[in-house]
Amino acid sequence: MIQAPNFADLAPLGLVHGFGDRFSTYPDGITTARQIHSAIVQDAACPLGEGDALVSNRPGVLVGVRTADCVPILLVDPAAGIVAAIHAGWRGTAQGIVPEAVRVVCSREHTDPRHLRAAIGPAIGVCCYEVGPEVARRFGIETAAAVHLDLPGINEMQIRNAGVSDIWKSEECTFCTVDRFYSFRREREAAGRMMSLVGWR
Repeated sequence: MIQAPNFADLAPLGLVHGFGDRFSTYPDGITTARQIHSAIVQDAACPLGEGDALVSNRPGVLVGVRTADCVPILLVDPAAGIVAAIHAGWRGTAQGIVPEAVRVVCSREHTDPRHLRAAIGPAIGVCCYEVGPEVARRFGIETAAAVHLDLPGINEMQIRNAGVSDIWKSEECTFCTVDRFYSFRREREAAGRMMSLVGWR
């Protein structure tokens, strides 16, 4: 499991987190939702349906998302004891799932986004993520040709714009690194999924 350096000091306080790869094993009982590439944020304490971000402030609850090129993002507020796991594909990113998750976390615990820490896990990089004009236009890029989209970078910018400044971002590309990560764009329906998870013991 890949660990975010900006979460390292929270492990002695009981934080469990990580971004999985092809070879990762995961603890039992991770709470997940049915991901649909949306901007829906759900409370892990409620009955779960469709959505792409899960929020929890309950010790003993791990929330997680599955990815294979999309951007996995973990949020932690150490003082309030609240965490979130976010699945950000291009559709969810275009709809603003990250700022919505920050808003839900802060409104639920009456906290400030400046208290949050964020970690962005491995995802398809700008080197490999070519999209057509219709997708590019969703991000304000006017073009008649295909372009390379920096999905992790766009999510980092959205996190900063939401008021979070403590951010770590993996620089690993899931498409490039064949021997370590699954990639839906590379493997299509045969691709497995990596789990990214966060919670308090």
